[in-house]
Amino acid sequence: MKNRIYLDNNATTPTDPRVVETMVPYFFEKHGNAASRSHPYGWEAEEAVDYARENIAKLINANPKEIIFTSGATEGDNLALKGVFEMYSRKGNHIITATTEHKAVLDTCKKIEKMGGEVTYLEVDDKGLINLDELRAAIKDNTILVSIMYANNETGVIQPMKEISKICAEKGVLFFSDATQAVGKIPVDVVDLGIHIMAFTSHKMYGPKGIGALYVRRKRPRVKVTAQIDGGGHERGMRSGTLNVPAIVGFGKAAEIARLDMEEDTKRIMALRDKLENGLMQMEETYINGTTDSRMPHVTNISFKHVEGEGLMMTFNQTIAVSSGSACTSASLEPSYVLKALGLGDDLAHSSIRFSLGRFTTEEEVDRTVEMLTKGVQHMRDLSPIWEMYKEGVDLDSVEWTEH
Repeated sequence: MKNRIYLDNNATTPTDPRVVETMVPYFFEKHGNAASRSHPYGWEAEEAVDYARENIAKLINANPKEIIFTSGATEGDNLALKGVFEMYSRKGNHIITATTEHKAVLDTCKKIEKMGGEVTYLEVDDKGLINLDELRAAIKDNTILVSIMYANNETGVIQPMKEISKICAEKGVLFFSDATQAVGKIPVDVVDLGIHIMAFTSHKMYGPKGIGALYVRRKRPRVKVTAQIDGGGHERGMRSGTLNVPAIVGFGKAAEIARLDMEEDTKRIMALRDKLENGLMQMEETYINGTTDSRMPHVTNISFKHVEGEGLMMTFNQTIAVSSGSACTSASLEPSYVLKALGLGDDLAHSSIRFSLGRFTTEEEVDRTVEMLTKGVQHMRDLSPIWEMYKEGVDLDSVEWTEH
């Protein structure tokens, strides 16, 4: 256990001990239902929920009444997309998104298409960015929503949020963003950015799993979404169900810590990420995927040419936790659809590894990772006849390959 290295923080982060400590009393001593308003146990729970909501709102510069608790970002994405589609059906049925969105958005959009909706999927360039002119041209009279994720979960690429929101404002359409990988790690100001609806979650920012939030703007413009879960009218009628008080308390504490420690955390983690990159890029035929000009400070996605990513991970997967794609699609042997959208061929897409560092990553762990990856890549390449041909100067594009 002590020798293991965790570099898969985009999949989930470890819960900060300060968060756990804050949650513990709400499992037994302060176990009331926040909707029980007839006794002190309920009042205590409601007060704790309100305080957490305030801390979460502060993190993104929102009003606490604009924070709707969900079970996580997947539910938030569903509530935002389906909720807007149903609520604004009289205005139109057209939604715009991107091919590199998380599956929680893409699969929901596919479901909306089956419900009679129309969805446009914008392509991205080789840096992972959408084309703003293409976005503007895609907006039609019946467009009701643009859904673009803040930061990509596989590459860390950050989309031009402010420019996107300006286009949406000009055209009079709502702007939704899945900001799961951004909130709590970099400054996110929904007012300054002009975001109308935004989903994010606790377990990506050192809080507990199973709790997330949907920001829904209350004015200029006032946004409404149709509830997807009925029964009790909780959360301003948008999401019924008994509130998970311990998890909400933890989420609030995680948000508070993120707001206060973000600058220091970012500076340290970015330095470690850069050190990791510099060490791994010493190997030839090694490439960083996505733009390095606009990306999250803790993520790098690297392809090691002529090395199969899953095979490479087998050389160290008892020691280093990384990913060859997003956690939600890791069971698939298909190359990453995100990297394919950037224009990578199957060979480079299959050879990619995502490294996502975090608050508890150490310099010693980075050094060990560089050492083990270098040995692993060399070992895999030593076993590869294709690599041997490359070293001998053979033009691999001119080779006629046959299947056996």
